[in-house]
Amino acid sequence: MSPQGSDTRSAGREGSRVPSATRGERQRESRRQQRRRLLPLLVVGAAVVLIVGGLVAWSLRSPSTATTAAPRPPSTSPSTTTTTAPAYLPPAVATTIAPPLAGEGHWAVADSWSAGPPAVMTTTFRPDPTQPTITAYVTWMRSATTQLALYPGYEGPGSTPLNRGPEMVPQSAWPNLLAAFNSGFYESDASAGFYTHGTLYFPMVNGLATVVSYTDGTVDIVDWQGGPTPGPDILMARQNLPLLVDAGAATAAAAVPSQWGVTLGGVPAVWRTGLGVDAKGNLLYVAASDQTAAGLAQILIDVGAVRGMQLDINPEWPIFVTYGGAGAVSPTLFVPNPNQIPNRFLYSSTKDFFALFQRLPGDLDQPW
Repeated sequence: MSPQGSDTRSAGREGSRVPSATRGERQRESRRQQRRRLLPLLVVGAAVVLIVGGLVAWSLRSPSTATTAAPRPPSTSPSTTTTTAPAYLPPAVATTIAPPLAGEGHWAVADSWSAGPPAVMTTTFRPDPTQPTITAYVTWMRSATTQLALYPGYEGPGSTPLNRGPEMVPQSAWPNLLAAFNSGFYESDASAGFYTHGTLYFPMVNGLATVVSYTDGTVDIVDWQGGPTPGPDILMARQNLPLLVDAGAATAAAAVPSQWGVTLGGVPAVWRTGLGVDAKGNLLYVAASDQTAAGLAQILIDVGAVRGMQLDINPEWPIFVTYGGAGAVSPTLFVPNPNQIPNRFLYSSTKDFFALFQRLPGDLDQPW
């Protein structure tokens, strides 16, 4: 092999090493350049991190009206708890004879079995200090929760070709029956209007005292001036003589005995019954022996009637029945009358009568 050839191979190997070193330098230079390019980016990134971190820290330290809850002021909204006023109860009846008898003038609940506030309450008191043996029997009836109904009897109020209905409290209505009591005179004894269950049995007479039940559920005792036919807002109307009490005082007619019916034996003072309405629209039934019309008027006034009328008189007819439970069970005579029996209105009755029921939702038409 010629030396030149050897040199040439050697030169070739050396030549290969020179470029290799150059590549290393280039790689190192490239890395230096990359570091030079990355350094500003790292510096900028670090700065951004510092800035963002500072902002976050500042925001956490600084109060913000958008994110910081302010102290809650005391609530001024109305309470959700509501208070219901207690149901009205009648005041005790003032007594005039001392000492009073046990319970005299104080109301006792007669319908404790029925739902809601008391609807029928009874009491007794002695109305006349000069006759301490006479007792007045009084019943208060809450009109807002009850319905007053009127039923003809098979003879009273008088002869009529019209359907008299059940002539008793219909058995279908016994579950809601609270009380039942006597009505007024026979038509033959005193002409008066009689309207019930959509039927006018006898035309109304202007100037007579009238117990009226209206379609809105209210009841009243009025001096009738509506003509012979009740209007569409009236469910029931029963007349009997003129007003006995008006504006909380006895009427002038109360002092005229001849206007208040024929008494047994012709004596002026007999058993008398009456019906009144108090200032809140509730009904009051009263009964007492040995009463003139003026005496009955005073009893109505004593128990709180602002208007009142006489119902039936004489010993045979006074009757007020209460019931001990739903279904007309345990009927009891509140007015002690040996001429009457407790279940008088649970079968066909001679005379017309009133019945008091718990008021049911919906239609106010009386049971029939």
